[in-house]
Amino acid sequence: MNVAILGGAGFIGSHLVDRYLRDGHRVVAVDNLCTGALANLADAFAYETFSFFEADVSGGIPVDGPLDLILHFASPASPVDYARLAVETLAVNSRGTQAACDLAEARQARLVFASTSEVYGDPLVHPQAETYWGNVNSVGPRACYDEAKRFGEALITTRLRFGSLDARIARIFNTYGPRMGFADGRVIPNLLTQALTDQPLTVYGSGRQTRSFIYVDDLVEGIVRLAAHDLLRGTVVNLGRPDEFTILEAARLVARVAGVPLVTERRPLPQDDPARRCPDITLARKLLGWEPRVDLRDGLERTIAWWRERPELTSAS
Repeated sequence: MNVAILGGAGFIGSHLVDRYLRDGHRVVAVDNLCTGALANLADAFAYETFSFFEADVSGGIPVDGPLDLILHFASPASPVDYARLAVETLAVNSRGTQAACDLAEARQARLVFASTSEVYGDPLVHPQAETYWGNVNSVGPRACYDEAKRFGEALITTRLRFGSLDARIARIFNTYGPRMGFADGRVIPNLLTQALTDQPLTVYGSGRQTRSFIYVDDLVEGIVRLAAHDLLRGTVVNLGRPDEFTILEAARLVARVAGVPLVTERRPLPQDDPARRCPDITLARKLLGWEPRVDLRDGLERTIAWWRERPELTSAS
């Protein structure tokens, strides 16, 4: 199979590159490296079946030859990154998604779009199922990401109605693991970086707001199953771990796993920060036979082990 992974040098994208290469496929990764890194593809470059193009998919996708599958993961995804790259985030999820749809139709390839739990906004329904329409502030500071992903979903589902596109949408919940950006502003990277550099752990607001956290290997398995299923054209599916942790509970666990005392620093809650976030994965279980396997403690231990092998990250923190 010939696979194109847009955003292939990013955190999740690079793990997908590795998975498809290990499974024996030919893989081309496209990334403009605004948030991704070639270091994430160090293992991939050892394969003769791998190639890389540095390009912004918002301006077109420079991939020749036959394609069977396109994975569109080319977007800033952390609050820090999409705040500084707000216009670029809007572009890659609109023009970039249009380009991905065009390429998929032209090559008769299947398309998987990486959406996000952020399309649910600050949810009024809990847990969040795919049928929930969301509660999103379209003019707030997070809108460049939240609404960009909502538009990407709308573009794809409209193209499905009026064309030959074969696409499906993954709504991805908080993902963590090796290769994540340690200063990217999300809960687990922030807490781990602070714990491993002897800083107080930042807790916003009361700390009683909740999140669910899925280890990257579990997410990749869900994506691969969603992409491989022949009967899921137009399907939208949540991929996340249905365990709910308060931010304070997450901070306590990070401190315990890192072997440091729990010292917290309280800060005001950011605007539009969701009060609760937890996926309903009934659909993923039914359609994909998929269930996350790695619990938070185990995933944190694996992530910390990776981080500790990279002293350059410690010195840069």
